[in-house]
Amino acid sequence: MTEASDGKRFVQRGLWFEEFEVGAIYEHRPGRTVTEADNVFFTTLTMNTQPLHLDQAESEKLPPFHDRLVNSMFTLSTLVGLSVGQLTQGTIVANLGFSDISFPAPVRHGDTLYAETLITDKRESRSRPGEGVVTMEHTARNQHGEVVALATRKTLVRMAPGD
Repeated sequence: MTEASDGKRFVQRGLWFEEFEVGAIYEHRPGRTVTEADNVFFTTLTMNTQPLHLDQAESEKLPPFHDRLVNSMFTLSTLVGLSVGQLTQGTIVANLGFSDISFPAPVRHGDTLYAETLITDKRESRSRPGEGVVTMEHTARNQHGEVVALATRKTLVRMAPGD
């Protein structure tokens, strides 16, 4: 193992409560291209037997899309997952809840999802010293810039450890 000349080491982590800035927008890269295998695996793993996700022949008959679509719960999970390394890895205590979830456009096999997060609010926890509540608005766009998912998430985040 090689050590830096000054002995410093860095481990990737999310942001401490104090580092979140209301009004800041974080762009999460790289994106994630969704495959047919992703969709079929997630859909069957979660016991969602909706033909819209699994049955090409049946989906072709269903207006308005006439094709299989990516499971919206996979889209939501990927949207949040794309933010983890930059915002909450190792600093989150818990997800407190999700609201205002919508899917304005479908995701199809082969689409690439890109995410961004707007920090809309933060406050120190009233019941848990050393932790704070951060509210985030997540947005997913496909490779054409079209919004495919939106979600508001409240998280409980650790404050920076003392020296």
